[in-house]
Amino acid sequence: MNASDLMVKCLEEEGIEYIFGVPGEENADFMMALEKSAKIRFVLTRHEQGAAFMAEIYGRLTGNPAGVLATLGPGATNLITGVADSNMDRAPMLVLTGQGGTDRLHKESHQIMDVVSMFRPVTKWATTILNPETIPEIVRKAVRLARTEKPGAVHIELPEDVAAMKASGTPMPPRRFRRSVPDDKIVDRAFDLLKTAERPVIIAGNGCIRRRASKQLRRFCEQTGIGVISTFMAKGAVDMDADYCLYTVGLGTKDRVNQAIDDADLVITLGFDMVEYHPQLWNERGDKTILHADFLPAEIDAFYHPEIELVGDLAHALWMLNERIDAHGLPDYDLALQRRVRAEMAEDFAEHGDDDTEGSIRPQKALWDARQVMGPEDILLSDVGAHKMWIARHYHCNEPNTCLIPNGFCSMGFALPGAVAASLVFPERRILAIAGDGGILMNVQEMETARRLDSDIVVLVWADSGYGLISWKQDTHFGKHTDLTFGNPDWLKLAEAFGWQGHYIDKSRDLEATLETAFDESGPSLVVIPIDYRENPLLTKKLGEITWVA
Repeated sequence: MNASDLMVKCLEEEGIEYIFGVPGEENADFMMALEKSAKIRFVLTRHEQGAAFMAEIYGRLTGNPAGVLATLGPGATNLITGVADSNMDRAPMLVLTGQGGTDRLHKESHQIMDVVSMFRPVTKWATTILNPETIPEIVRKAVRLARTEKPGAVHIELPEDVAAMKASGTPMPPRRFRRSVPDDKIVDRAFDLLKTAERPVIIAGNGCIRRRASKQLRRFCEQTGIGVISTFMAKGAVDMDADYCLYTVGLGTKDRVNQAIDDADLVITLGFDMVEYHPQLWNERGDKTILHADFLPAEIDAFYHPEIELVGDLAHALWMLNERIDAHGLPDYDLALQRRVRAEMAEDFAEHGDDDTEGSIRPQKALWDARQVMGPEDILLSDVGAHKMWIARHYHCNEPNTCLIPNGFCSMGFALPGAVAASLVFPERRILAIAGDGGILMNVQEMETARRLDSDIVVLVWADSGYGLISWKQDTHFGKHTDLTFGNPDWLKLAEAFGWQGHYIDKSRDLEATLETAFDESGPSLVVIPIDYRENPLLTKKLGEITWVA
């Protein structure tokens, strides 16, 4: 066989199911080999960035990497935003790029650039294949690194002349390994902290959405009653209907849930990623007692200096604590303030559930109705913009990985291609993407991919003809904003042009029924609403008036 055939066989051995991308001339041998595969499906996209977001969502939902493919030069540069997003959001991904022949890599040559060096800052590992016999080792190492905590993107470059060379190797079979677990003595010390605390609180991060970690976290909370505040990407780690769910933290402005952190004498961080919500925002004096439990040691930071670190498999660390609670019990904690915070947040969520406005729709109402039509296992994807802030605060989940927000690298253009991938992974579930009119047009070309795949998705666009999040922040800081307005297409004609169903709704009372109609339609549907972002400064004012616990 040639090197391309061997590489495909290695990818099959790893259980790779999908490769998304746009091939070029330098991928020709690989594409011919991939076409013969009965195990890997290639999904042709309309832009490499869209392909990367699709692969990211596949990785976030399954825990296994998908491939994303591009050619050399501009194809590879088009990938980089989506790859960086996947890497910082801890989603496994296998990045496959073509390259010119090795006989011209040392000199100025058409479309040639150092792609491997470009990808190094946004991946866990990046390499090029120069010898076909190394392909089994490289693919095995790449997939293992992509899956290993914390997961991320790994890049493999295959030059076109190497792809056509003869190869005699065989795939290396994957061998799973058990992650290391915390030492018993350090867990005993952590348990001592729990025994002496009076008002502990949990901040659950991205690591908690792993299924085993979520299961053990729920058991821990059922036994202790300790409230759980989730970061944006940890939604659903605990059930939103549980008494100990304190919803989400992460807005730049302090929210009601920050009162529970201010009041706590012990902050337990579980799977916490600093890229989401910097500790300076919740530990501004740097004096909180912190118990850190995660797959990796804590990042060094002046505002995040844990008393104890439980380093190793997060689910197992929680299991070890649960075993000690079963055997020895814990004192009754003073959690009255946490209960009050939960009740006040719930009131905020329901405040505009019965709106009957015309001409524009409040963010709170849009998300109230979205939650009504989405089941516990259904999946909402948020793009990046002002709507992301509202989704983070007002949309909550029963299960992990049912609200997908990019909150590490925070790339606009994420939601539409991500929804296409989510529908491939879970075709039986309702898939709702929410995007602003800024973000949706950044990868609007993937509407054709969704139509071609007959994706059963609904995309809800919040239209305000401007970059709403930037104007919100500028208004807050400067009292005014620069010109951030733009024009929009005729949304219904846009939907028709791509073969989608289309709906434009400007009456609040019609939104829930229209969403139900859109989900009942076959194939992709676009629902557009004029959003009332006059609510943005009102939210800022409300949060500024909350009285904080000393």
